[in-house]
Amino acid sequence: MYERVPDHALGLTEAGRRQAAEAGKRLRETFADERVSVYVSPYRRTHQTLELLGLDPARTRVREEPRLREQDWGNWQDREDVRKQKAYRDAYGHFFYRFAQGESGADVYDRVDAFLESLWRSFEDPAHPPNVLLVTHGLTMRLFCMRWLHWTVAEFESLSNPGNGETRALLLGSDGRYHLDRPFERWCVPEPYGLTSWSVRR
Repeated sequence: MYERVPDHALGLTEAGRRQAAEAGKRLRETFADERVSVYVSPYRRTHQTLELLGLDPARTRVREEPRLREQDWGNWQDREDVRKQKAYRDAYGHFFYRFAQGESGADVYDRVDAFLESLWRSFEDPAHPPNVLLVTHGLTMRLFCMRWLHWTVAEFESLSNPGNGETRALLLGSDGRYHLDRPFERWCVPEPYGLTSWSVRR
């Protein structure tokens, strides 16, 4: 598909539409009659997903947010080049490897960080809805959680993307801290480079 359709223009398959509808059932039960502020990636499939969630428009405020878009993979028309670059990324690391003419995970992290700063400022508005929903992509979702929960790069790289249509919720605990309702699947044991609490130029 990538040889003739750009990533942002890809639509949902029938399986994807079913997954979005199932996610909508769960989210409507979670939000009940509370208001929701929705930020949606500008891609076609995320807009289609949002529509299929079936949220009550009277209780939902929607904003398109380009900073929540998928990682830019660069030019994917050359199938063999894509295969090689994926192998390089797996060897080099998903956070640091930058696709030719595209982005690295670190690049996506930076724009997620900028979005989070804007989100925190919006919380200062007394009229802000009590719930926030991000309709985004797997890597972007993991990087958002990495930034919010202060994961290390090693922790991030040990986790797999969620499946299509899966959700994760950041819930406020009695200790005043947010935690995930359920973890991401871990595919390896993280191997940190060392202490991360000191800042020393090397």
